[in-house]
Amino acid sequence: MKDRLWACWRWLEERYYRVPAIPRNLGVTALFLWEAYYASGILIGHTGGENNSALIFVLAVALISLLTTGYFYGIVASIVGALFINIYFMEPYEVFSLSRTGYPVAMLSMLTVSCMVCALTARVKKQATEAVRREKNTKALYEQNEKLNAEKAAIQLQSERIAIRESILRAVSHDLRTPLTSISGAASVLLESPDISEKNVSMLSDIKQDADSLIVMVENLLSVTRVRDGTMSLKMREELLEEVAGDALLTTRRRFPDCKVELELTEDILYLPMDPLLIRQVMVNLLENAIRHSGDQEHIKMRLYRRDDWAVAEVEDQGRGLSPEVLQAVRAGETMPLNGDATRGMGIGLSVCQSIIKAHGGFFAAENRRTGGAVFRFGLPAEGESAI
Repeated sequence: MKDRLWACWRWLEERYYRVPAIPRNLGVTALFLWEAYYASGILIGHTGGENNSALIFVLAVALISLLTTGYFYGIVASIVGALFINIYFMEPYEVFSLSRTGYPVAMLSMLTVSCMVCALTARVKKQATEAVRREKNTKALYEQNEKLNAEKAAIQLQSERIAIRESILRAVSHDLRTPLTSISGAASVLLESPDISEKNVSMLSDIKQDADSLIVMVENLLSVTRVRDGTMSLKMREELLEEVAGDALLTTRRRFPDCKVELELTEDILYLPMDPLLIRQVMVNLLENAIRHSGDQEHIKMRLYRRDDWAVAEVEDQGRGLSPEVLQAVRAGETMPLNGDATRGMGIGLSVCQSIIKAHGGFFAAENRRTGGAVFRFGLPAEGESAI
């Protein structure tokens, strides 16, 4: 029974608050004033001139103040109640008169008490509303705090996973670098021996080329893990970008003597702060990617020039171009999920380039040429300090 009554009350309350505010408040005010008038009429029929109609109207004002919003309706009800008492429930009846002894003071007191009750009721309602609001805010803050704690735990777990992965990667890379260097060196020594047959020379050349490729990949892995976890310190010094590009070109030509790679310079002198070894590694990676993955080994070109406050280097080819996945990954600064031997190491090399250029405060971009082929471009701050 209790549950039914409570459900009925909730239903009535829901329907009550669906009515617009002004009609609802006017209806409540008129209803309780009429009930006070009706009750006072019954009371005066039993008590005669001595009645407590003022108390009934004060009760009505209190209920009106409780069920309406603001002070307006309670104060209006106080004034109307005072007029009703004067006209209908005090001698002479049905006439507005202030001639009765003590009546003005009594009516003024009644009006004052009614207004005070109205104000206090409105204040209590406001405090209750504020308490509900604070409870909702506290609940929202608690839920937000729980959500932030969950996100913090997830981020911490992800950071720990990344740290473990990079530690394992760095350890494996260190262990691989020494034997790969030995294999490459041994293959070079054997290639210089005059007693090696042509078939063995071809096999040794393949061994040396694969070993050199793996060495580059290992160096890239070490570089990207050091840059990302902050253990690689940039050894910045003023350097000519042209000289760094020349060293990168010589390294590339030694690794790929049959490929044609050109260097195009402008009249600008690009003298700026950088870590020359890392920038050289970026250039070598871009040139090697163009040679290995573009399908073009005859029209690879590196171009250096100044654009506004940037020293820009471009590596372009006239090969097959870049897939949308690679372009999207470069724009997002992510490692490309590439498959197959034809693209082996490309994602790692580009990831290294992006990390190194970002550490120098520069930009890194890639696009396809309209006439065919791809362009990789990076820029370094040419004036002022780089953002490291």
